Amino acid sequence: MPAPGPNAPLRLPQPCARCGGNRVAWTSPRVDYCYGCLPGGPFVAPPCRRCGSHDDYFSQGLCSRCHPSSPEHIDSCKGCLAWGVYPRYNWTCWSCKWWQTHYRKGTCAFCGRESHISEQRACRLCLENARLEQTPGRAPDIAEANRHSQQLFLANMLFKRRATPQPEYVTWTRRWSLKNKNQLPHQPGTRFDDQAPEQLALFDMAPDPAVLRQRILVEDSDLTRYCAAILADHARRYGWSVRQRNAVMQTLRMLQTVRPTPTAKIRASDVVALRRYDGTISSTIDVLAEAGLLIEDVPTRVEKYFTAKFTDSDGNSDGNSGALPPLMRRHLELWLQIMLGGSRQSPRQLPRDPATVEVHIRGIAPIVQAWAEAGYQSFAEVTHADVVAALPTKQTERHFAELGLKSLFKILKGRKLVFANPTRGLKPTPVATNIPLAVDPALIRAELSSPNPATALAVALVAFHALSLSQLRHLLLTDIVDGRLHLGRRDIPLAAPVRTRLAAWLDHRNRTWPNSANPHLLINRRTAPRLVPAGPNYPWLGSALRAQALREDRILHEIHATGGDVRRLCDLFGLSISGATRYLGTIEHPDLRIEGPRVPRK
Repeated sequence: MPAPGPNAPLRLPQPCARCGGNRVAWTSPRVDYCYGCLPGGPFVAPPCRRCGSHDDYFSQGLCSRCHPSSPEHIDSCKGCLAWGVYPRYNWTCWSCKWWQTHYRKGTCAFCGRESHISEQRACRLCLENARLEQTPGRAPDIAEANRHSQQLFLANMLFKRRATPQPEYVTWTRRWSLKNKNQLPHQPGTRFDDQAPEQLALFDMAPDPAVLRQRILVEDSDLTRYCAAILADHARRYGWSVRQRNAVMQTLRMLQTVRPTPTAKIRASDVVALRRYDGTISSTIDVLAEAGLLIEDVPTRVEKYFTAKFTDSDGNSDGNSGALPPLMRRHLELWLQIMLGGSRQSPRQLPRDPATVEVHIRGIAPIVQAWAEAGYQSFAEVTHADVVAALPTKQTERHFAELGLKSLFKILKGRKLVFANPTRGLKPTPVATNIPLAVDPALIRAELSSPNPATALAVALVAFHALSLSQLRHLLLTDIVDGRLHLGRRDIPLAAPVRTRLAAWLDHRNRTWPNSANPHLLINRRTAPRLVPAGPNYPWLGSALRAQALREDRILHEIHATGGDVRRLCDLFGLSISGATRYLGTIEHPDLRIEGPRVPRK
């Protein structure tokens, strides 16, 4: 429904109570159905009251392009004001997404906007305007370029690969021609030292992109010669195209051109920095790791989140400011190390999922900051009363805080860094759960017939066998044998519609990536030349269904068909007792009752 106030922006309307696919026709006055499902209908939706379009009606008299909460509504980027971003990407273009992960938030010294600013204290919009007027060989004059006006631009249009003309001194008859320089052997005894002394830069100046692209066409060094054979073998084993192999070799030449110490091993952060020059990052890192030349120094997402919450002395976006005491910081770093890598020392612990660690950090960060501001110098000073008083009042936040504090003090007590565990005897707060809802069968049938074979197979596996999103992502080709899916200790005979879509997907995969060595069942253009699983949004990004909602629909149908047989639900879908009980609570709900004969219990 609309937010408070007559001129407030419209919120995302609720789905139709009948079909669940379209949004409700109106939110003020309140209507719980779309125009196609209104009682006495279906009715034809009116034209958009803003643009007059008769197509793609969304809600509240507006089409999907005009409604501010529609997934198809186009607006400006929050970071650089570029036009052409969607709400599904949080109103942020691709360049600003990278910008936000590398620079802190602050006030731009040139335009005064609150945004993520670089080392020059400039936001991305001011820096891009300065680069438009930059003189080759000179640093961009940010103040002068943004003095009178700023040039806006379209989103995701700045960093396309640029075609560089071949210089006149490079011909097919010269020794370092493009035809044969990738096959030149390296000198015997070539080695790279991870302890090589590095020449520190007096001024950190980025090279001119045009000059760099000219230099890499004739670059020849021990690094490119040493990696040439390794790159060719890696590309052959992983089914890389000629274009991808040449792009990696070009990135290696670029890396050797810009780095100050040619005989040192390569830091992953130096490779990531080549993204501004259109470098191929992931594949280059894979080749350097196989050659034994990579120094991994790029922090993971959890480590960046931990640093932003605890170790940044300048504060963060949550309003937490001030550095932690050194002893507290060392204990938190030890806790993070054990959570991510596990421990063989008593108390032994297996590595935890990074998503779980992030939830624990989110729960304890405000509490630890509050203790530090109150004058605590060590976690040994914290008592049981302090823990109870610091817990938030909201149920979900309290649950996350309890999980994080229990794991923190359990590790500190096991390492004898605190005298007693103040969370001992703390009663856990129950987690609020929702009621599983059924999905429109017509929508499922439409997605099962999707022209994308990956989408059709994913929907079939979840709709018939209720696989979770994590199980679907990590499913291997060897897990399916003779029409049966082997998932842990479960042996699942595949349904006939699943086998049909599986055969169609395997044919499509073999035609598109015939030489891919990726063992996972579902792959895409980015993961085919590697061994990693696809991302969590593949192949659901273009689908109208969510994997979790479809899984809940399948389990909900089973619990109603069996009359509440919890044991059968656990055996069939691998659920725990508490997880199956959540679906058992819908048996007597009048709106979730399924008509028809039930399957007798055995």
